[in-house]
Amino acid sequence: MDTISTAKAHGGMQGIYSYSSLSLDGEMTFAVFMPPQAADELVPVLWYLSGLTCNHSNVMDKGEYRAAAAKHGVAIVCPDTSPRGDGVADDESWQLGKGAGFYIDATEEPWAANYQMNSAIHFELQEVVAENFDVDLNRQGIFGHSMGGHGALIAALREPERFKSCSAFAPIVNPSTAEWSRNAFTAYLGSDESKWAKWDAVRLIEGGARFSEFLVDQGTADSFLDDGLRPWLLEEACKAADIPLTLRMQDGYDHSYNFISTFMADHIAWHAKRLKA
Repeated sequence: MDTISTAKAHGGMQGIYSYSSLSLDGEMTFAVFMPPQAADELVPVLWYLSGLTCNHSNVMDKGEYRAAAAKHGVAIVCPDTSPRGDGVADDESWQLGKGAGFYIDATEEPWAANYQMNSAIHFELQEVVAENFDVDLNRQGIFGHSMGGHGALIAALREPERFKSCSAFAPIVNPSTAEWSRNAFTAYLGSDESKWAKWDAVRLIEGGARFSEFLVDQGTADSFLDDGLRPWLLEEACKAADIPLTLRMQDGYDHSYNFISTFMADHIAWHAKRLKA
């Protein structure tokens, strides 16, 4: 692991780091905030997955998470959203290519060579974090925004024994049927839609996957609500599967970091309660 920068914040330490990823065949840049409590004990770790067009820095600069993380003694890890580099496949669409990894492992060329985001984050980066930071991997939670909310939901449903808590801001809950994501899924995974199910929260639940509970915040003024996000589909799937879901429709809020930062402290407190139980 290489250290790019560090700065003290709210009594803890905000750092930016990188490592050479075999899964991505290139460098992964990520941010970690370690709360002041880490000086004396292992702390729970909360993974934050960002949305389309973002990287590790967006939530770090705009998400306003450090005060709450320091208060509750929780480490925050913020990975990048896709592989990077001159040799990495890309596309003119903002919904495909760099910045749009969708937290899956691609199987189709030219994407498969680098777009192994699930493996990079949930296997490689977890090892890097465990080796270099005083975190308790028995107390892990995950959350994210939009594409990152999708990534958080599928991670929790795929690995319920690993994650103790999961929440999301305006997640893409059913990417198999959303115009926002079908193009990327076709490119990364091929035209056989049966192979998409393991990367789709609603379809995972319909297929038998379970998780203890979810918290989802969604703005009513979100311009992507009807075409890409559609939280009512997750609500229907959770109800049918008897999975507790707290879905909060936040009046007048849009899809931006103004929305995320408003409810960030709520989410961190919610996770901390469950990670410390």
